[in-house]
Order: sequence, then C-alpha cells, then structure tokens
Amino acid sequence: MSMTSRKGLQLAGVLKQEGITNEAVMATIASVPREIFLPAALAHKAYENIALPIGQGQTISQPYIVAKMTELLLSGIGPAAKVLEVGTGSGYQTSILAKIFAQVCSVERIKALQFQAKRRLNQLDLHNVKLKHGDGWQGWASKSPFDGIIVTAAAANIPEQLINQLADGGRLIIPVGGKQQQLLCIDKQNGNLSNTVIEVVNFVPLVAGDII
Repeated sequence: MSMTSRKGLQLAGVLKQEGITNEAVMATIASVPREIFLPAALAHKAYENIALPIGQGQTISQPYIVAKMTELLLSGIGPAAKVLEVGTGSGYQTSILAKIFAQVCSVERIKALQFQAKRRLNQLDLHNVKLKHGDGWQGWASKSPFDGIIVTAAAANIPEQLINQLADGGRLIIPVGGKQQQLLCIDKQNGNLSNTVIEVVNFVPLVAGDII
C-alpha cells in the first residue's frame, strides 16, 4: 500500500472519530492525494486535519469541514446530482465532489488558482467538472438550476442569486457571517426555504465583485 493511501485511510479514521458517518465520503477523502493541492513546502502537512494556506490569501479547508459539507450535501440530494461549488480554490473540495456527484460546476474569482486547480483535476483524471473564472456571488446562472450548491468561503449574508439558482428540492451548504460564522444547511421545498445551523466555522470571506 502506498504512503498516500495509508495516510489517506488514517485521515479517514480521524474524520470518523470527529463524527463523519458517510462511508462514500470517507472513502473518497482517503483516495484523494491532498498533497498535490498544497505548496510543496506544506506537503508534509497534507494529511493533518487542519486548514492550510495556498497563496493569494486563500486556504485549503480542513478535511473535516470538506467531509462535513460534502456529507450534508449528499444526504440531501444523492449522488446523481448537479452541484455548483462557489470558490474552487486549490481544487481539493472540487475533486471530492467530482468523485461523488454526477456533475460539478465550480466558480473561482482568482484566475491563478483556477488555472492550478484545472491542472490538478486533469492529473486526477476528473472530467465531470466545468470551471468558470467569475464572481461567486453571482453563481453560474447559465448552468442552473443546481440540485446542490456548496460555498467554500463565508458570505456576509446568503447571496440571492444562489437561492435563485437552487432547484426546488435542492440543498445549499454555506458558511455565513463575519468574524463569527455559522455553517448553514438550507433546503428549498416548494419555493420555501428552511435553515438548519450545523456548527460554528471559520472561513476566509466570500469576496463579491472584482475577479482577478
């Protein structure tokens, strides 16, 4: 067994202890080589359950949070879904989604990060992902509606465009807040929204407007 898969299995074990229960999510986390999404100087920390900097003021999320958000999405909409990810970042969460869901669309406002993420997704032979360089607050209207939407940066409030692009029966997972943030699970049923607060989180801000 390779070091990568052994470390991946160890990480999955840690996530199980943290309360992750979905076997498909844990197996996917174990199978994805997290080190390829990190700067070389941080590769030795790849299988620690911590968030790490990836440059441009952005981070790769803690594996527990990646697993939790993915698990919440999967339990609401199932694997045959079309999912929008707001904030491609390193592409790590994107790759987890691509291995679990039928189709993934991902928006990133920082061109340099998007370019690197595309290269990594190709390296992992993940071709069910469409990437867009754009403002995440606007979602991706031409690809909507989405069965699921996952936002990987904290919004000051819930972007209306994302609610509009969520299919009826769909689920949105989003961190909301400023210095104090909560992870929300929002379900849309017959045009009505129901919100569940999952836990306190700490994400970089979801920046609206300028793309770079």
